[in-house]
Formats: sequence, structure tokens, C-alpha cells
Amino acid sequence: MRATVVGSDGSPSSPHAVATPPVRSSTGTVEIDAEALFAATVEVAEAAIAESPERPAAVSIATQRASTVLFDRRSGRPSGAALSWQDVRTTGQCLMLRPKGFNLLPSQSATKLAWLLAQAEGGRDRGRWCFGTLESYLAFRLSHGAAHVTDATNAAVTGLVTPDASRWDERVLDALGIPAEVCPVIVDSTAQIAAATALSGAPVIAGLVGDQQASLIGQGCVVVNAAKLTFGTGAMLDLCLGPTADPPERGGAGTFPIVAWRDQTGTSFGLEAMILSAGSAIDWLVSGLGVLGSAEESEPVARGARDAGGVTFVPALGGLGTPVWDYGARGAFIGISAATTRAEMVRSVLEGIAHRARDLVDAIEADAGTTIDVLHLDGGMCRNELFVQLVANAVARPVLRSRHTEATTLGAAMLAGVATRSWHDLAGATAIVPPPSRVEPSGSLDRDRWLDARARAMRTVPALSALTF
Repeated sequence: MRATVVGSDGSPSSPHAVATPPVRSSTGTVEIDAEALFAATVEVAEAAIAESPERPAAVSIATQRASTVLFDRRSGRPSGAALSWQDVRTTGQCLMLRPKGFNLLPSQSATKLAWLLAQAEGGRDRGRWCFGTLESYLAFRLSHGAAHVTDATNAAVTGLVTPDASRWDERVLDALGIPAEVCPVIVDSTAQIAAATALSGAPVIAGLVGDQQASLIGQGCVVVNAAKLTFGTGAMLDLCLGPTADPPERGGAGTFPIVAWRDQTGTSFGLEAMILSAGSAIDWLVSGLGVLGSAEESEPVARGARDAGGVTFVPALGGLGTPVWDYGARGAFIGISAATTRAEMVRSVLEGIAHRARDLVDAIEADAGTTIDVLHLDGGMCRNELFVQLVANAVARPVLRSRHTEATTLGAAMLAGVATRSWHDLAGATAIVPPPSRVEPSGSLDRDRWLDARARAMRTVPALSALTF
């Protein structure tokens, strides 16, 4: 999550990441303490306001998408833990809905909301509860209940809206027993929405956007066929399609449509491809296996090996996304011997994630019928220079690493800057994007070995593999 306070020139003033790690379990549940998230957001926003040399013009909110909160309309208090987008407890319900014509995924909000309503006291009370993804919940709390809204980029990935994300889909709501009254109003991504009265000076909330779309904008990828790949807990490749006449559809190579942004001129669409486990695989080396003392150690340790020593790692700790969409796939090391070193193991993890990047590029190009000549990169893993080189080698084309590792924050600021007239439009806002650093391929990775390993990791949990894209 990102708290961005926007200065009078539209630029982010001392942006801060809100650190609220989710609680995970081996059963596939991933929960978020929404109350702690709000408190942390206020804390870092106030710190940014205090550091700003002038009164902030606006606040913009960019968060991970599809993570789902149910909260009280009067108090704003959540009914319990929020469910992360990575939570797969509703896989069974998604499977049961397939014969009825509903192609929902457990990573979407739809079945998460139905589950939360079923657990909440008076869950079907049409006047008591509000549904929100994280940005919607934060906007409600920051405005002391004045704004129960979400933007089109976030609404579009809930599984609860029409294909153009213009309204809530009554057919899906009825099938899940969700009262329409709990849903927020869908607004533009860049608009003056309400005053953030919970913050000093009550700056206006002027931007709401999903984290991946904010990164797309923050890296200047606002022209047709521009593409960026963000490495966070997971990793998402997004391709800008611009304002098309009709929303794109799910692709045969495992990509899915997104709203890139919506403003007063209309809706710009995109395609997205997804890795479910990226940075989380590095975190697992730290907290799960104790192989690393910190994520930052991954680069120097991996540089201790010339290559992975014949070891191949498949980063499928919670399944595989694009292109195969196998929720029953599980992570695998293949090729380990008594001679395998710690450095080779860590390097194989970095290489495995780089191979997954190639999966995404191939899928996007196939479904969009285009070629990505150069790939923009950002996200925490891009601080690792060895990893960035491995990605360039895997995708066999130049990559442009953003000067802002967290381009999400910059994109959120641009949206608020457009709403407050610092810029006329996003094309003008992208003038502040600093030139990225260019990394050329310097070698290649063994693609055939990787594809074989990926196939072996699939269908490890057959019941979950039954849920197809």
C-alpha cells in the first residue's frame, strides 16, 4: 500500500510505503488487519505532511487490488480481518459456481465478500455493512465516512462489475447473495472526491488507483503498446491498450483485461499477466527456510555462484498464474545434488522468477497480437541488479529499470495532480518521469529445462488444479 501526499506541483511529497504484512497460513488463508492498515496510513501520511515545505494540495491512494474489507457504515470498523487477494479459502465456492456460468477466481473480491458477509453478525443487513477493497476502505476512513467509493481500476478486478467496469453486475450480486447497497460508488481514477478530514489540513482525496495501474502510469506507459512489469509479492505485467471501443476479453494465453485508468474523457484499457509468487519466494528463503538473513542478501549470495549449478526452481508457492493458471501447482527445486551450494539455490530462485517474467511477456504478446520491444521494470526486487540482468536475459530484450523503485507512488501522484490541475492530462504528467536505466541482455537462460520443471510442478494439489482460468 502507498500513502502519497501530493505537493502543489503534483509531485509526491515524501511518499511512504505502508508496511502491514499479511498473516498467512498453510491452508491458503492470507489475512490483513485493516484497522492496523488505517492507523499506519494515517501515521505515514502525517509524516509526509510534516515534511512537506507547503500545505499539501491533495492525497492519492494506491493499494493492492481485490483484497477485501467488510466494515461498519457508521463506525468504519471492519467486521474482522480483511482477506488478501492471495487468500484462496473460497476456491471451492468458485468451483461450484462454474456450472452456473460464473467464471470467478478466488483471487477476486466476489467470493471473498460473500464469505465475509456470511461470517458477519447481521451480514445481510442492507444498511449496516459496507464493502470495499483497500483503497475504498481507506478513503472512507480518511473522509470520516463522507466517501464510500472505489475507482474503475479497482472495481474491474473484483469480479463484481460489468465488463466495462461502469456498474455493479446485478447477476453476480444475486448469485452470491450480496446486497447492492453494500457496494461503493464507482468513480474516476482522477477526481476530487472528498476531504481527508482525518489528516492535518484536510487535503482533498484526488486519486484512487490499483497499484499495478499506478505503476503503469508512474513509468510513463500511457501510450498504446507500452508495457511494464512490477515485482512485488507477486509480479504483474501490464500492457497499455488505450481507449478502445470495447473492453478487451480474457486471452487464450492466460491474460485478462484491466481498466488502466478512467478520467473525465473516458476509459483506457489494458491487458495484464500475473505471477502469483515473486518477492514472496525471496521472503520464503528468509523467514521460511532461513537460507537468507534478509531479502537484500539475495544478490550478494547469488553472485557467489557462476550459475545455478543445474538447479531449476519453480516459484509456485501458491500456484501458477499466467499462462497456465494452475492453483494446484506448488513450488519445486529440481536438479539438486550433494554438490549444490547455498549460492546456487538462491540463484536458482532468482532465475526461476526471471523465467516467469518470460512466461508473462510471451502470453501478453500472443493475446495482444503485438511485440514488446522494450520492457519497463519496477518494484522492490529491482534493487537487485543481478536479478534485473537475469530478467533481461530471460526475456531476450532490453529492460528499462525505473529510477523510482516504487513507481506506484509516482503514478498515484500524477492522477491527483491531474485532478487538481497541476497538469492538463496524464500525457503531460509523464514529463516528470526520470529517464530509466537501460539493461541489455548479456546471455540466456535454459528455457527448455525451465518449461520441463514448470510442467512437473503442476497439478500437485489436484483439487485446486480443477479451478481453471
